[in-house]
Amino acid sequence: MASAFAFASGASPSFLPSNTLKPKHSPLRRPLAAINIRSESMATEKLGIKVETNPSESKLSQLGVRQWPKWGCPPSKFPWTYSSKETCYLLEGKVKVYPEGSNDFVEIVAGDLVEFPKGMSCTWEVSVAVDKHYKFE
Repeated sequence: MASAFAFASGASPSFLPSNTLKPKHSPLRRPLAAINIRSESMATEKLGIKVETNPSESKLSQLGVRQWPKWGCPPSKFPWTYSSKETCYLLEGKVKVYPEGSNDFVEIVAGDLVEFPKGMSCTWEVSVAVDKHYKFE
């Protein structure tokens, strides 16, 4: 069986035709150690809830997230109304948030930076225990 190193270094594994690999002089040929895999941050808004997945550590530091209070809960289902805007960062957990008057939901998971608007009433359906930092404004 061909090793990942042999494949990345241009050696032809026996199960592929030799013409499927880049020639040794190709600038696209790099050792595996030089390949950087990075998760990108992506922000969306759905049903009035803003969610940024995988925010950068610099953004979390700029917001002071690690100094915010923490809150957690086990798997459960409960109603909630936001008397002020809340921003939270999920350290652990998985939640479906159903805004009042909607059959649709927003799913939030560990690694999400989430903003709930003032006045929103919703139901939280927690399927994986939550641990989060939060801040009310």
